[in-house]
Amino acid sequence: MENIKIFTRLISTELHLQEHAVENTLKLLDEGCTIPFISRYRKERTGGLDEVQITAISNRLSQLQEIAKRKETIVKTITEQQQMTPELEKRIKDCWESTTLEDIYLPYKPKRRTRAQVAREQGLEPLAQLLLLQRESDPKRAAQRFVVAGGSPADVHAALQGAQDIIAEQVSEDERSRNQVRAAFRREAFIESKVVKSKKDSDEAQKFSDYFEWAEPLKRCSSHRLLAMRRGESEGILRLSLTIDDDEAVKRLKRNLPPAPSQGGGACRRLLEEAVEDGYKRLLLPSIETEFMNLSKQRADEEAIRVFAENLRQLLLSAPLGQKRVMGIDPGFRTGCKVVCLDAQGNLLHHEAIFPHPPVNHRMQATIHLQDMLEKYQIEAIAIGNGTASRETKEFVTSLPALSQGERAAAPDDPHRHFSPSGRSAQVPVYVVSEDGASVYSASKVARDEFPDEDVTVRGAVSIGRRLMDPLAELVKIDPKSIGVGQYQHDVDQTLLKHSLDQTVESCVNLVGVNLNTASKHLLTYVSGLGAVLAQNIVDYRKENGAFTSRAQLKKVPRLGPAAFQQCAGFLRIADAKNPLDNSAVHPESYHVVEQMAKDLHCTVADLISQADKRSQIDIRKYVTDTIGIPTLTDIMKELEKPGRDPREQIEEFEFDSSVQTVEDLREGMELPGIVTNITNFGAFVDIGVHQDGLVHVSQLADRYVSDPTQVVRLHQHVRVRVIGVDLRRQRISLSMKGVK
Repeated sequence: MENIKIFTRLISTELHLQEHAVENTLKLLDEGCTIPFISRYRKERTGGLDEVQITAISNRLSQLQEIAKRKETIVKTITEQQQMTPELEKRIKDCWESTTLEDIYLPYKPKRRTRAQVAREQGLEPLAQLLLLQRESDPKRAAQRFVVAGGSPADVHAALQGAQDIIAEQVSEDERSRNQVRAAFRREAFIESKVVKSKKDSDEAQKFSDYFEWAEPLKRCSSHRLLAMRRGESEGILRLSLTIDDDEAVKRLKRNLPPAPSQGGGACRRLLEEAVEDGYKRLLLPSIETEFMNLSKQRADEEAIRVFAENLRQLLLSAPLGQKRVMGIDPGFRTGCKVVCLDAQGNLLHHEAIFPHPPVNHRMQATIHLQDMLEKYQIEAIAIGNGTASRETKEFVTSLPALSQGERAAAPDDPHRHFSPSGRSAQVPVYVVSEDGASVYSASKVARDEFPDEDVTVRGAVSIGRRLMDPLAELVKIDPKSIGVGQYQHDVDQTLLKHSLDQTVESCVNLVGVNLNTASKHLLTYVSGLGAVLAQNIVDYRKENGAFTSRAQLKKVPRLGPAAFQQCAGFLRIADAKNPLDNSAVHPESYHVVEQMAKDLHCTVADLISQADKRSQIDIRKYVTDTIGIPTLTDIMKELEKPGRDPREQIEEFEFDSSVQTVEDLREGMELPGIVTNITNFGAFVDIGVHQDGLVHVSQLADRYVSDPTQVVRLHQHVRVRVIGVDLRRQRISLSMKGVK
């Protein structure tokens, strides 16, 4: 890899990491290794870097590679202009900061025909140099020599103006001047937002009413406020600007001018200062303002994407119910509730619509049909979408005789026994699950391929049921942007957003591991080293040859070569495999180590897994080699203790306060149970069962200062909140978690 030594030095300094760890990580990335694989199976080479650190290295590498390409273009352009010098070439070669690089390039950058360019074509550059020397007591007389009869410049005023245009452009392209103005923007820039008067009273403008007259220091403007203002600007409702003390900035720039001679030159000085003011206002200020607008937008994008990615991670790692026979219900009033029955593998067994709510009100019929389905398909859990009529549907379902009166109650010692909030025993637990993105899935090609003969309502209900069984396996089928756990996702850099979210999905899939014999093509796509083509080939091979019985069989899959096998094998699981290690996170390249451990203890690998006393006799230091060190051996021992363990938490039931149904029922001071539905950098949104989420502002999340809400709450967490404000007109609910237990 070219520039690897330079990249290693730069990245290790910026990220405060050891050079050898960064260098080895860069080499592994260059070899085609994925981030999950490197962090899990190459700890010896990276010094134990985690996924976050390796991702940061990978992202910075991409940025440096882009700068390297840009430098090649710049060198080529300046060389073709025959203006390249050894000093200039060295400055470009040594520069790895994009803003500085563009400043170096600016005087040589091909640009549209400017006023300064026109003046140079008129031969006025010598006049500009005379003004800069400030030795002419009468600049008009000097300018007279450059006047062209019947041509351009036509008179002394035009000649002097042209010379000033050249000086103004020089000021705007001068690195020191640009850095001075940048420093002023960093210190003191204010972002100002004003409403477009003609739009002030429109309905669409009201959501931006907070920013009709707004100003704050740019360095303190949060990501969500900046993105809100930018959205208002893009919709033609707001006008944004950045301001600094222009007079002070111009004074600093004037100090950069050559000192005036002791005698004369006053007239030249005045012309130079006019040129500085013009260069600042016409060229330099708009350029730096745009630069800082873009920079602030980039930072806001990065923060919004970071929050979005963290929310997505939490959602993907939501607690799974596991392989149970599930009833999925997509609730509704007028159109009814779409009910599906799924087997333990998520296959559709039956579907129908029931109408227990107004305006149809076929409650008795719905009760009979639902109880028949529960019995016929031996349903073990019910999943209800959290959209319209969700709460009413849950109340209807939990009122069924089979659930509310204990007719199908489990025995007291039944390990699957569940308890309703009222304390009555019920064998079929009811869960409310997020249906964000279910409509997107139901209309997608993925859903059409899965259920070509069913309509979108059935597909949506299937998605809801499957989300309860395994949120990760189902949500990977949906574009992450459509899952609804971010803010301003359509306003941020879409390329950066997709890259970050794809990395997040890949990280989650490989953290959990994938069942090789049941995983869909979409889930397999995110497994380290696979991708869409190999995922499809695995599914096709499975159909033709039956279930995989060993990881080694993967080598028979078309186009799945040694490199892909190395990257993916450790993340794929085979339940009930002949070799128990095939259902663990132990990589096949380390099987021989475990086999040697078993051999030394005169037992089998299965014995090592099942017998803690055997494992306790192992001294892992005996198995250290040039390629396998203590970190890998420690991971192997953890896997032997709990092979194939799922890192996700156990699922929990939840119940809203039955006394609160609508926003009108809320009163300040009420303490209510709720579910965290979204997390932003300004707080968390909580569903309290009134069809409108409330906001717990970051200042209300805890009795201490909170800088990052994700350190206090997580997505889908069950919390208790206190109502501190209700705005019925704007349907806004303010909540607090301070002092609430």
